[in-house]
Amino acid sequence: MPHTYEYPRAALTVDCVVFGFDEGELKVLFIERGLAPFKGQWAIPGGFVRVDETLDEAARRELEEETGLGSVFLDQLYTFGDVKRDPRERVVSVAYYALVKLADARTRAATDAADAQWFPVSKPPKLAFDHATIFDTALARLRAKLRYQPIGFELLPQKFTLSQLQHLYEAVLGVELDKRNFRKKVLGFDLLVPLKETQMTGAHRPAQLFRFDPVKYERLTKRGFHFEI
Repeated sequence: MPHTYEYPRAALTVDCVVFGFDEGELKVLFIERGLAPFKGQWAIPGGFVRVDETLDEAARRELEEETGLGSVFLDQLYTFGDVKRDPRERVVSVAYYALVKLADARTRAATDAADAQWFPVSKPPKLAFDHATIFDTALARLRAKLRYQPIGFELLPQKFTLSQLQHLYEAVLGVELDKRNFRKKVLGFDLLVPLKETQMTGAHRPAQLFRFDPVKYERLTKRGFHFEI
């Protein structure tokens, strides 16, 4: 017979802040809530954790159920436990942030989500619960981590130009980077594989395409390699 605790317990949820990059702009995915509380308001995808699943499993399940996104980069962010953060009951949420390649992403609203839309990170809508705080925390974490880990490649197509890479860093960090210094630094890491392919960029001459080498990065990391932009 399972043991029953004699004291009240908080409910446990997961929330996933999803970032994407498109046409030089960093975007975030929000859902329109289809149920109370905050029905009709925008929120971060998420939901309650089942007793037979891990936190990571719950985060991936909720993300796929509410937005249709699966097999994305997912990293645990922070735990939010303000006593009054949810009007229904005492709820503690473990938040995650996810990175997706928008060219491959096909979103759809499902379960208790009435809609799912991408918004520029500079213009988020009013959010339900404490989701504005969760979003701000996730954006700050992404900006910080981008400088010392090559997670930005999770937002780019498999093949990309150096200009696309620079525009990504500028969009996430919110600063303009010197073209020559940026290229010298990223090429100096020797983690980009030059391809025998080019891509037209407007009226300019074709730009060479590259791909990131994750195997080499892992090998170098074990030897003490430090990635920093």
